[in-house]
Amino acid sequence: MSELITLFVTSVLINNVVLNQFLGMCPFMGVSKKRSSAIGMGLAVIFVIVVAALITYAIYYWILVPLNLQYMDLIAFILVIASLVQLTEMFIKKTSPALYKSLGVYLPLITTNCVVLNVCLVNISNSYDFAHMLVYSIGTPIGFALVLYIFSTIRERLDIANVPNPLKGNPIAMIVAAIMAMAFSGFAGIV
Repeated sequence: MSELITLFVTSVLINNVVLNQFLGMCPFMGVSKKRSSAIGMGLAVIFVIVVAALITYAIYYWILVPLNLQYMDLIAFILVIASLVQLTEMFIKKTSPALYKSLGVYLPLITTNCVVLNVCLVNISNSYDFAHMLVYSIGTPIGFALVLYIFSTIRERLDIANVPNPLKGNPIAMIVAAIMAMAFSGFAGIV
C-alpha cells in the first residue's frame, strides 16, 4: 500500500508532467488565463487520461500481447485517445457551451497532448500491474490539473499587476512557470 501512495505522490507532485517532464505545455500556456477554463480543461484531461489508460491497458494485454502485435501499441493508443477526446468534446459542447467556447481549440488538442499518450506508454513500458497503472493514471492528470489551476490563479493576478511592458503576457508566465517548477522540485525530499 505504501508503494501505491508513493507512486501517487510522485506522479502528482515530484514527477509532475508539466513542471518536471515539460509535457502538455500547449494547454498549460493556452488555457491557463482563466480559472474556469483551467478547471474545465483539468477535468477533461483527468477523464481522458484515466479512461484512455484503462482501455489501452486492456487492449495491450488482452489483444496485442496474445496476438503478438505489441508493435501496434502506438497506433492503437492514438486511436483510443482520439475517440475519447471526440466523445469528451461532444459531451462538453452539449452540456456546457460556455466552457466549450472558452476552451476553444485546446479541447480537441487533447488528442495531441503528449501527456495522455505518455501515461498510456509509461504504464506499458514500466510493466505496471493493474493497481499501479490505475494509481499512476489517476495521479498524473491530477498533478496536471493542479498545476494548471495554480498557474491560472497566478496568471489572473498577473493580468491586473503592474508588470513591465516587455514582460507582459507569455514572458512573465514563463518566468512564473519556472519558479513553480523550482518550488515543486522541493517536494522531492518527501518521498
